[in-house]
Amino acid sequence: MSKFIYNNEMSKKPPYERKDKQDKKSVYRALVLIMQFGINMLVPIGIMSWLGILLDRKLNTSFCMVLFFFIGAIAGFQNIWRMAKSVYEEKPGGRETGEGKKNEDGQS
Repeated sequence: MSKFIYNNEMSKKPPYERKDKQDKKSVYRALVLIMQFGINMLVPIGIMSWLGILLDRKLNTSFCMVLFFFIGAIAGFQNIWRMAKSVYEEKPGGRETGEGKKNEDGQS
């Protein structure tokens, strides 16, 4: 006859509450990061394109929108590059350590 080990703590919680809270935080953090990438790319392109359209209408030209679109795209890529660089420089614990910053012991 085999023995079945029963854990009272596990029986009190439904399965969806048994997961580690850290797992949920990492999923939400990843979703926020993906949304930030999209926003950081689309906002500069949209604003600069809109300004290009306004200038085209005011000056009766047809090249400002294209020019400003590419300026917005460059600015968007620059935003994403900076954000990705800062994400990869973070330590897994979420804290950055560098010059002038204090570590966990309170020493610089």
